[in-house]
Order: sequence, then C-alpha cells, then structure tokens
Amino acid sequence: MSNLNVDILAIGAHPDDVELGCSGTIAKEIALGKKVGIIDLTRGELGTRGSAEIRDSEAKKAASILGVSFRENLSFKDGFFTNDKAHQLELIKVIRKYKPKIVLCNAIDDRHIDHPKGAKLVVDSCFLSGLKKIETNHDGVDQNPWRPENIYHYIQWKNLNPDFVVDISEYFDTKIKSVKAFESQFYNGNESVHDTPISTKNFLDSIEYRARDLGRLTGVEYAEGFIASRLPRIESISDLK
Repeated sequence: MSNLNVDILAIGAHPDDVELGCSGTIAKEIALGKKVGIIDLTRGELGTRGSAEIRDSEAKKAASILGVSFRENLSFKDGFFTNDKAHQLELIKVIRKYKPKIVLCNAIDDRHIDHPKGAKLVVDSCFLSGLKKIETNHDGVDQNPWRPENIYHYIQWKNLNPDFVVDISEYFDTKIKSVKAFESQFYNGNESVHDTPISTKNFLDSIEYRARDLGRLTGVEYAEGFIASRLPRIESISDLK
C-alpha cells in the first residue's frame, strides 16, 4: 500500500459493489479535488460469472475510469469472511494507513449476505481503529490510532430509504461506464444466458431508474442515496437544499 492519506475511502465486499453503489459520488468528489481510494474485501470468486482473475482486471479498468488514487483487494474469502478480530485487524491497518475522513461502505440490509456483513465489519473496524491500545504495524512501522469522521452506507439491491442524496447528474455517465467495466457480470446484449439476478437488462436498467427516481424526488436529474451510520450534522440549515 502506498503512503497516501485520502479524503474518502470507499469499501465494498465485492469488486463492483462500489461502482454500483456510489461511483457517481466518487467521480464527483474527485472532480472537486478530493482524494479517493477503493478497497475490495474479496475478489468475488464465488460469483456465478467470470473468475477472480477476470474481476481483478475489470476492477482495475473501473478504477481507471473513476480516477481513484488506488484500488486494493484484501482477499478475504467471498461468502465466508466474518466480522472477527483477524478481519478487523486487517481492515484497521488499512484505515490507519490511509486515514480517511469519510468511509463509504455496503448497504446495512441487502439480498447478498456479504453486504450487511461487510457493512458491520467496516463500522466496527472504524471504531476499533480509534482505540490506541489496539496495536497494529504496517511495513515495520507502528501505526497511530485513526477514526474516520463519518461512515455512510450506499444502497444496493433493496430500495432502502436514504438519509440524504448526492446530485450526480454530471457524473452519471461515468458511473455507468465504471459499472460496465465489469463485462463478465452485467448485461451487454450479446449473452445467450442470463443466469444471475444482476446479469439481466432489467438490473442494468435499474441503475438508471433508481438514480433518476432519487433525482426526481430531490429536484435533480440523477442522484445516489446514502444511509448515515450516525446522525449527520450540518453547520447551517441553509446548507440543506
């Protein structure tokens, strides 16, 4: 891992989770000058389509489209990683290395068991990362405690009610390009078999109609929704739109 502090660390249980959930927001924040990195917890090796190696390549392509500062994979076991001390310590090392102000992570409730499991692992690890009596070491250097200021959960399969939305109207095309980088996973019109819930045209279309609907509800063209891990605070009521 390079020695780089970031403003936002986006974490997904699988390669493509981040693209589906919050890539419009990521692209927008990067355009605003923020540094963003992506961490994938697993290589998605249990996925019906593709392989771990294919998804590694697709993840690299998507990262390039978004322009993130780095993308790394912790190689936890797809489907079987747990929220235990060993996994928490690995994630704590990453959090302390990159010192993100904001963490974006999986949905708190979703169809795939790894999504809420990954969300809880991230939330617990962010808290534990701030405890000085938990000692970690990276590349022979002792790490200092670090706790992100905020954790926000993006929305995935289920239509959860967001606490707030981000206007991604100017970055929706970038979002779709980053999603389509995962050619092994999603509909492209040339397949003879659509054998997973996310390989259908309906699912691909849902990315747009969800963003359009959240935009409709908030007066913009496209938006992404987030659920806050704790009650958000603003400096002035005038900041709300």
